[in-house]
Amino acid sequence: MATVNPYLTFNGTCEAAFDFYQSVFGGEFQYKGKFKDMPSEEPIADSLKEKIMHVSLPIGGAVLMGSDSGEGCGGHAVTVGDNISVSINTDSEDEAKRIFEGLSAGGKVTMPLEKTFWGALFGMFTDKFGINWMVNYDYGQQE
Repeated sequence: MATVNPYLTFNGTCEAAFDFYQSVFGGEFQYKGKFKDMPSEEPIADSLKEKIMHVSLPIGGAVLMGSDSGEGCGGHAVTVGDNISVSINTDSEDEAKRIFEGLSAGGKVTMPLEKTFWGALFGMFTDKFGINWMVNYDYGQQE
């Protein structure tokens, strides 16, 4: 079966964002490489060398991945986070609250984490790096 892994693109803040995500989710990076580490016959601009070429952080059964983009990274500037939300489903209310509070710190809550009419604890926010998130705990699960 295919696996879906979110890939986030940033305009130079990828490392700070993924260090933040790691502080909330825990775990270890599978890979964290900068453009300066990439073999290249072309010289790499000084402004690009310390930017993230690729990073991957396992979370549950998925892997959150990302990189920097933008004009200094060999591409065009991207609009960060406005067309997708990363949805996190948790195993408990406590985990949902911890993740929601952790990831939304410094961001903008668009729907507070609260019990919904469809039988879930659910909330949405945009984190301080411009990424949209949804956190969900279904009450029908066994804790």
